[in-house]
Amino acid sequence: MSYNDAKQVYAALGVDTDKVLDVLKNVSVSLHCWQGDDVRGFDTDPNKPLTGGIQTTGNYPGRARTPEELMADIDEVLKLVPGKVKLNLHACYAIFEDGEWADRDKLEPKHFKKWVDFCKERGLGCDFNPTFFSHPKCDPLTLSSPNEETRRFWIEHGKACIRISQYLAEELGQPCVMNIWTGDGFKDIPADRMGPRVRYRESIDEILSEPYDFNLVKPCIESKVFGIGVEAYTVGSAEFALSYAAENKDKCIPLMDNGHYHPTEVVSDKIPALLTFFPEIALHVTRPIRWDSDHVVLFDDETKEICREIVRCGGLDGRVNIALDYFDASINRISAWVTGVRNVQKSLLFALLQPNDKLKELQDASDFTQLMVLQEELKTAPFYDIWQEYLKRENTPAEYYAEVKRYEQEVLSLR
Repeated sequence: MSYNDAKQVYAALGVDTDKVLDVLKNVSVSLHCWQGDDVRGFDTDPNKPLTGGIQTTGNYPGRARTPEELMADIDEVLKLVPGKVKLNLHACYAIFEDGEWADRDKLEPKHFKKWVDFCKERGLGCDFNPTFFSHPKCDPLTLSSPNEETRRFWIEHGKACIRISQYLAEELGQPCVMNIWTGDGFKDIPADRMGPRVRYRESIDEILSEPYDFNLVKPCIESKVFGIGVEAYTVGSAEFALSYAAENKDKCIPLMDNGHYHPTEVVSDKIPALLTFFPEIALHVTRPIRWDSDHVVLFDDETKEICREIVRCGGLDGRVNIALDYFDASINRISAWVTGVRNVQKSLLFALLQPNDKLKELQDASDFTQLMVLQEELKTAPFYDIWQEYLKRENTPAEYYAEVKRYEQEVLSLR
């Protein structure tokens, strides 16, 4: 079917596909830099083990080892994805020059100038994350540690990241979402669950006491159920993170990662619940398999449902910040990046093509029979043809595997 034929099908449902494509091309998705190097970063030994509940599996050849290699890989990804993206950095991706090095509590905006230059040349905004893991001063706790020296180090790191986020936002002219997440917790049953959370709360209070413009810097509080090495107890639970954000909504927003909940929970249902109370939220879109395994995002039911709730709730009007968060080292990393970005964009397109006003009208009228019939018919509407038209308008190749393999043979295989 041609685009014009598909356009008529959706027009009969009350959907203007040209307007949909105009909306979609301006929806920003934050691209996580850590897919390219397996969350290694540049501030410590690149062969160090990951800690703090982080684990990357696989040893596919071609991992980026330097800032230059990582930037080249990101450029390759940008060629293969349509629409608007931002870059998402972790603090451990600081770039030091002339033999200089600074520990995480002493990081400065200048250590991210090369990333700012990179983003400016490509018209990208940039989000940011303090790196509270894979460091000798994880004892194994960070912001919740009973050791005052340890806790002070990580508080100063968080405050440094506020200053860096402000710098990124001012330089790039786009708000910077700064996500606070730690892997603090215990491998086995703790004797004190409240103490670490009280310290964690006090630490975040101190971090957010650093001056920043909330219109430019969007600190987030992210929760988690458990991770490798913290199977029994996580300090930053869902209840903790959400309660903190609710109490401090004038200076931070909640962030939900759809891998950070129990297996039977779905973030799609939580989006309208949070948007009922919060003016703005953030999301990390990933794909958990039985736990927070961070597999490459697919065009699957939950990804589509997450995007449908974003659209239904008016989240594309600046209320929902969308970012990716996965790291797969078992397959070509460029392909993993591109596949995940495209599947989020496909899911957003699928959501925008729904006649949501009509569906809501049927629900409010308790016409659940027609609602079911229409929802089922929409599953076989000519979505693919609209997606192909979107790629064409964005000058993005429909097929990308051949280009991924060319880049692997000519660049990645030589590393």
